[in-house]
Amino acid sequence: MEVRDAARRWATVWAHGWPAKDVDGIAGLQAEDGDHWASMFRPYRGRVGLRAYLRECFDEETRPAEVWFGDPQVDGDMASVEYWAVTYPNDRPFTISGCTLLRFDDGGLVSEARDYSHAKEGRFLPPANLFG
Repeated sequence: MEVRDAARRWATVWAHGWPAKDVDGIAGLQAEDGDHWASMFRPYRGRVGLRAYLRECFDEETRPAEVWFGDPQVDGDMASVEYWAVTYPNDRPFTISGCTLLRFDDGGLVSEARDYSHAKEGRFLPPANLFG
């Protein structure tokens, strides 16, 4: 699978899966032994680790998240995808904006994901021109 196609698939699945809390759909994009770095201080090893991370996050959310994902920027076997989300832990809005750096294996699964984000309490929508 081409990296651009894999990255677009990743963004689409996350865009639909996050509000639906679709742990299996999102985790299905990860290679069995692929690493997900929620931050540089929180590595989650393999698909099993990613599932645990997603459950931990989704269990806190009391309403469906509002999410936006940008077009992937691709270079070789890597892609970066910007995102913006308003989540609702304990029914209180919490905004996250960030970028995920992705490396894909030959089958189009994520072998490494590194997430860089900023978070702020409250509901802040992305700038109108950010996600086209």
